[in-house]
Amino acid sequence: MRDRRAVRIPAPAGRAQFAGDAPVVVVVGGGIAGLSAATLLAERGARVVLCEREDYLGGRVGGWSTRLADGSEVTMTRGFHAFFRQYYNLRALLRRADPAGRALVGLPDYPLQHASGHRDGFADLPRTVPWNALAFLRNSPTFRWRDLPRVNARAALSLLDVSVPRVYEELDGLDAATYLERIRFPEAAHALAFEVFSRSFFAHPTRMSAAELAVMFHIYFLGSAEGLLFDVAADPFPHGLWEPLGRHLASLGATVCTGTEVRSVLAGERKRFSVTIGDGSLDADAVVLAADVPGLRDLVGASPSLGDAGWRERIGELRTAPRFLVSRYWLDTPVDPDRPGFLGTGGHDLLDNISVLDHYEHEARAWAARTGGSVVELHGYALPSDVDEESARARLWTQLTEVYPETKRAGVVDERHELREDCPLFPAGGYARRPGVTTPDEFVVLAGDLARIDLPVALMERAATTGFAAANHLLGRWGVAGTDLWTVPAEGRVPVLREAARRWRTL
Repeated sequence: MRDRRAVRIPAPAGRAQFAGDAPVVVVVGGGIAGLSAATLLAERGARVVLCEREDYLGGRVGGWSTRLADGSEVTMTRGFHAFFRQYYNLRALLRRADPAGRALVGLPDYPLQHASGHRDGFADLPRTVPWNALAFLRNSPTFRWRDLPRVNARAALSLLDVSVPRVYEELDGLDAATYLERIRFPEAAHALAFEVFSRSFFAHPTRMSAAELAVMFHIYFLGSAEGLLFDVAADPFPHGLWEPLGRHLASLGATVCTGTEVRSVLAGERKRFSVTIGDGSLDADAVVLAADVPGLRDLVGASPSLGDAGWRERIGELRTAPRFLVSRYWLDTPVDPDRPGFLGTGGHDLLDNISVLDHYEHEARAWAARTGGSVVELHGYALPSDVDEESARARLWTQLTEVYPETKRAGVVDERHELREDCPLFPAGGYARRPGVTTPDEFVVLAGDLARIDLPVALMERAATTGFAAANHLLGRWGVAGTDLWTVPAEGRVPVLREAARRWRTL
């Protein structure tokens, strides 16, 4: 059931399928954006070749097999991901390979715990403004009624009048930390806002745009009737999501190549482009660039005829967020059974959240049942530059034992750690220069959460949305119908509250 105020962005009109000689499209990158573009293009009959540098699909939501010290074959990933109910386009992609909807399961709450002892959750809240905000205020130990007089009402009310893309004109020049300071939330609530929204971008609030923060509030709480609860993958990402989608692509005639790096995109002779893939090349009519920031910069740098000087400069300006660490432990004792599958944390040094995988994931649950142990994962986002990986691992483990004291007595059967620095950074003032889905060449398109699209979408949903939008653009050039896109409302959902916010701002 979709929010009744969700917005449909109609697909380009055209014929249903390619007739005759279909174009060859190379999709660079097998993450969510690349898979979205490749799937739609293949469904319309294009000859799709998807190339993924890693040995697995899914990009930053991918996974791979590893053998533990006890001989168990398990799946390691780059960490927990929440599939919110607002992710309409991502869910449309997943339905291609999972029409019954069994790949995702819901968690009962989204609990957030601060080191001060405050704990908040979002279960059983009404789903729409203002009732969800009022109920949260009534129940929350963090946001208290007596603190409201301190809040800067003019700044806070602006969150009720978010309109995309106008919000970027109003707030993109400001960083998120300064914006939250202007609102003057109580200290614990200030930290909560950091943890829930800004750090979801893997960056400290001083380094990210206030407009992105406001859009996040809008998508997940103030502008949507879907609520803040979410689903998780019932199986490891490869098994439950991407391998079935890869098989679906193959059934459509697409060629899916993993462990295959695209080195350059050059002007072609027989077709528009000559795409260098490994030691060979492939002639293509169009290219979808769905790589991560480092990969995209490298590819454009090796492709001197791609785009124009201004576009290439904007690609070169893209930056990644600071390093983050994912530490997963297979323990020989269980955590307490009432621990949630996911817990967001604040005020605990480097620790941002804890997942207990055996409380929701089939593979981890089977390992825990067989061994009597548990599988616990820790995330530390935006690591300080002066903290090395060994120190970060030790500090995350210490913080786990503080939040879940029963883990102090646990032995570690095995552990895996992923230190990465490849998520896009959205700095203050960066929106105007961020490259969009279209490029100077109408048959080269860009997709991924790094791309600008003037819709209220973020994170995995931005990746899926830009992937479909990139395919829509190409299909439109060829006179073939695309697919509708859906988003939460593009502006605050209650007109009287929007008007009140605007009047207050002009006082």
